Amino acid sequence: MSRIKGKNTKPEMLVRKFLFANGFRYRLNLKNLPGKPDIVLPKYKTLIFINGCFWHGHEGCRYFVIPKTRTEWWLKKITDTQIRDRKSELELKKLAWKVIVIWECELRNKLLEQTLLLINNSIT
Repeated sequence: MSRIKGKNTKPEMLVRKFLFANGFRYRLNLKNLPGKPDIVLPKYKTLIFINGCFWHGHEGCRYFVIPKTRTEWWLKKITDTQIRDRKSELELKKLAWKVIVIWECELRNKLLEQTLLLINNSIT
């Protein structure tokens, strides 16, 4: 687990490249906001979280498979992450931020273009 990256992941880089190419300027991983959003668009008061399907427990996703060993430990870890995500999102909405959550599976080949267009429409 120590080799798993938390920043500059491939899905994150895809979104950042798209945003920059379309003229959006952003900040990264602001620590003073709840949940440390992956991408912050201050001009639009919008935040983007890019969640890994496994680490954040994406329900109904084929990439979210609970490991067969230490199952209880993994379930607790993933459940705690989901609770923390919901709490952060509520706090951010109270602060009048628009929150966009993108799942790793939505940035795969078939859905990539559709997801990026949805992001563009959601921001403006």
